[in-house]
Amino acid sequence: MYDGYWIKTYPVPADTLEAKKKLIEALTRRLFNHTEHGLNIPGTRLNEARESYEKETDPARRRVKGAMLAGALFNRAADIFRKLVELQACGIEILSDNPLMRECGKCLLDAMELGRCVLHRSGEEGIDELWGEPFRAFSIPLEDFYESRYIKIGQVLRDIDKISRVMIDTFSGIPAFAEIEGPVLDLATAAKIKTETLRTDTDIFDVWARMVTAGERLAHIEWHASQGANTLPFTYNFHDGLQLIRQGRDLIFYISRARTAMPKSTREYIERCANYLATGRAPLASSYLPA
Repeated sequence: MYDGYWIKTYPVPADTLEAKKKLIEALTRRLFNHTEHGLNIPGTRLNEARESYEKETDPARRRVKGAMLAGALFNRAADIFRKLVELQACGIEILSDNPLMRECGKCLLDAMELGRCVLHRSGEEGIDELWGEPFRAFSIPLEDFYESRYIKIGQVLRDIDKISRVMIDTFSGIPAFAEIEGPVLDLATAAKIKTETLRTDTDIFDVWARMVTAGERLAHIEWHASQGANTLPFTYNFHDGLQLIRQGRDLIFYISRARTAMPKSTREYIERCANYLATGRAPLASSYLPA
């Protein structure tokens, strides 16, 4: 039970360098999967990435190059850890004060500090948790790391429920969108199951298919653009409403797949829903504005 939710848990692997290597590699792949494109810079190009970042003076380009440097630092740390595990497999004892262990930790810490430069693929915000997780996996016992992840998953489930409730409260009273509650609840339920399910779980095939099809049903529900136009204080812009529904669906997908809360995006989405309910119009999210 975390944050009021029962969450599926998994056995914690033995706290070995091999187990930490696999976990850090998985967390690094996950990181690049959810962040903006172009950050997966090989660790062999770390010095190039650092030099380019340090020479850049344009603030916008410096942010992007800082994000690329963070990616190179993560990959360098993974390279070091991989070699340490290979040495350990040869019978060489690797102690925590080993210079390579210290270098690996420094790379992860530097990457975490540069994580503020990185945006989620939606373009709306960064996800600091993704950048901090590999360093935590490196620096604390695996049992403590898994415990911290379950706490974060509980927070994600809470936010999925919050977003889905806001969608229902915003649109169910508008005749054109009166049928929204069932599809939104189906998506929220599927997304919560997906959040607590690892990709290595045998159930992932059914779980992922359920979430995707729930999202498709919400996107393709038959709305009624002209229904009830004269029964409300003013006319709601139908296309703004559709856009807002799609943004809510996408946000649920984002946080469920990342298994990490996105508080800025969630807060701003709730504000856009409130504005739509009050005015019949919805301002676009910043990530949807033309560059």
